[in-house]
Amino acid sequence: MNIIQRRTALKLGLSAAALAATRASAQSQIQAADTPEPRLQIESGATLRMLRPVRFVQPDEEVFRANAAKFTQKTGVQVRVDFVGWEDITQQTAVTANTGAGPDMIIGFGDAPHIYQDKLVELTDVADYLGKRYGGWLALAQRYGKKHGGNNWIGLPFGATAGPTIYRKSAVTAAGFDRVPDDHAGYLDLCKKLKAANKPAGFALGNAVGDGNGFANWLVWSHGGYLVDEEGKVAINSKETVNALNYLKELYPTFLPGTLSWGDISNNRAYAASECWMTANGVSLYFSVKNDPATAAIAEDSEHQVLPKGVLSESPMAGLTLNAMLFKHSRYPNASKAFLQFMLEREQYDPWLNANLGYWAHPLANYGASAVWTSDPKVAIFKDTMRTNFYNGYKGPLSEATGAATADYVMVQMCAAVASGQSTPEAAAREAERRARRYFRR
Repeated sequence: MNIIQRRTALKLGLSAAALAATRASAQSQIQAADTPEPRLQIESGATLRMLRPVRFVQPDEEVFRANAAKFTQKTGVQVRVDFVGWEDITQQTAVTANTGAGPDMIIGFGDAPHIYQDKLVELTDVADYLGKRYGGWLALAQRYGKKHGGNNWIGLPFGATAGPTIYRKSAVTAAGFDRVPDDHAGYLDLCKKLKAANKPAGFALGNAVGDGNGFANWLVWSHGGYLVDEEGKVAINSKETVNALNYLKELYPTFLPGTLSWGDISNNRAYAASECWMTANGVSLYFSVKNDPATAAIAEDSEHQVLPKGVLSESPMAGLTLNAMLFKHSRYPNASKAFLQFMLEREQYDPWLNANLGYWAHPLANYGASAVWTSDPKVAIFKDTMRTNFYNGYKGPLSEATGAATADYVMVQMCAAVASGQSTPEAAAREAERRARRYFRR
């Protein structure tokens, strides 16, 4: 494997953590089949620009930039990568798609390619090559990468982050539980006891791309509800949804104050400050407290567990997915495809996967052998994030409408309206139905 050498890495300015990730990846056992590459003649004079979400763990950005620099060294193609806030990436993707100008590529979230599919270059040749080379694409990657009902790829998923329960085991034990209950009644009972002990739980109910959508989706799905059915018909106004919202009316008072305005960083801060003792988050929260001597004891006291399955047979958790798109306005589509392929090859992808410490889980099966998944027992739970059958817009077909409903926080705001007391469960479900129909009628 052509892993970045230490001298090259230092020249690129990699941190000690990124260098450790590079060394760990050198010891991994990623298998790669001998597969013919797609014929991509890079355009003369090509230069590329990519937009992607800002990192949650610092080595993510460092190794990603180092890999882009390696591509330039190999091909001579200059690549500019700009990192923007999570709440901004959706807006900037819309501007790029609607104006036909801007970056060649954007790594957006989840179903973004399905909103703008008529603006995008198909990526089937690269996706087929990578799938054959690395053991196949996992379920969530296929769901978000392919057009509905076919095998044409419009996105290339780079990874997904799960949001399982993270909790202080000392507080859960003191409340009389040896683990977080898997049923709604037990979960509510635990949250009430944590609140009584002044060690409350807290879950985002603000317009947070990851945490807000994650909590709202879990709440509804775990009660058997969903936004649209298998045929794409709006189905959010159901008895299952009302049951979920009635449950939220009891659950929300156990949260610490302020969760109605929480963004994606808010619960991290509250947990690190011992204001919140149970929440749902990616692995970044665990490592942020583990790597700070002032909060290392919190990490030692922390455990991960999948969210309660409720009335279902499995925990309904959809991984927040990084999904790369290539726009038709790019003057250099072959160079762009070559870059995306290069970044997902094992020589580049495995160091990046290790650098993320488990925050982004792999989309291709063979990367399950990466050293990152045995680096810390508390990380292992994130390994199979992209094997889930749940996704934004579940149970329906992905489309422009499902993407727009997610971007408009239809599910999140339905839950927030009930938690805040502004709406009854029945009224909130009707309003969510009305809002969703605006998109699905198109």
